Amino acid sequence: MLWVDKHRPKSLDSLDVHPELTTRLGAMSEDGEIPHLLFYGPAGSGKKTRVLALLKRIYGPGAERVRLEHRSFKTPSNRVVELTTVASNYHIEMSPGDAGIYDRYVVQDIIKEIAQSRSISASMGGGGSDDKKSKIGHKVVVLVGVDRLTKQAQAGLRRTMERYTSSCRLILLCHSPSKVIEPVRSRCLGVRVPAPSESEVCSVLTSVCRKESLTLPPALAARVAKASKRNLRRAVLMIEACRVQQYPFSEDQEVQMTDWENYITQLAREVVLEQSPRRLLEAREKLYELLTNCIPADVILKTLTRELVKNLDCKLWGEVFKWAAFYEHRLHMGSKEILHLEAFVAKFMSIYKAYIIAEFM
Repeated sequence: MLWVDKHRPKSLDSLDVHPELTTRLGAMSEDGEIPHLLFYGPAGSGKKTRVLALLKRIYGPGAERVRLEHRSFKTPSNRVVELTTVASNYHIEMSPGDAGIYDRYVVQDIIKEIAQSRSISASMGGGGSDDKKSKIGHKVVVLVGVDRLTKQAQAGLRRTMERYTSSCRLILLCHSPSKVIEPVRSRCLGVRVPAPSESEVCSVLTSVCRKESLTLPPALAARVAKASKRNLRRAVLMIEACRVQQYPFSEDQEVQMTDWENYITQLAREVVLEQSPRRLLEAREKLYELLTNCIPADVILKTLTRELVKNLDCKLWGEVFKWAAFYEHRLHMGSKEILHLEAFVAKFMSIYKAYIIAEFM
């Protein structure tokens, strides 16, 4: 088992970062009656871990006894959409964005099914002897990546939330609430989960290594925390990779980056070195390869932008960031991701070529 799963906190009391947020969630779940919740924050900040800990606080140990289910959904055009869900007797967790343009049918069907089924906790109690828990009569639907849903799916989600609010609670997870429509946001209590500080990441890494009976040099922990960009999940994976690479740890030990990041770094260097149709075609092939290896398009765009500006004069930063934001919006609104990524690279080449000509010609 990976360390990131082995040492994941299982309860609110065992969470290491953001104690004030943990206190708020604990107080909110005292009587088991929670509102619809919208957790938002960067990747690796602990959104899902907090949600699972919150469910355990409400329903007891039964919320941890989960099963993997493969579900099939039928669209009005008789197309069958398959999706994998994780469910217990008290909740179900899914990523409806994986269904693509058919996500609205998945969202409506699963919430309707869960809301119309009687919660086991209403008759058996929430996994404990507390009288308050025994009165819980609703189940919870956890939707991951709500900001990746189409606008039609989000509109359908709003209507479904209103209809089944008495028997079903929704916990939504996303990176950016700005990509969630206002009617959905207004029906949820927003819970911001910020990225942990580098010192908090170092503290967690030291704790994980201590549980594994390892000695972690503070200097290496600091370098891993910085390289992970305060992504706690990624930091734990990186320190485990360092353990496989070399132990005992050394302060100057190399911190390995992922292959796809190195690939994008190489692409950025090539684009800065040459701006031509041939180079654009090569860039398209590299971008397509990243997409086929399941790297999200928005992650590719952000990482590529960050690597490009490292090689640029600061005079160009504003222009590059402006067009990166423009094409990120296009990515969200459109369907052919490769076209928008290629268009961004072409636009960058145009901007950089014009700058070089103006400066040195």
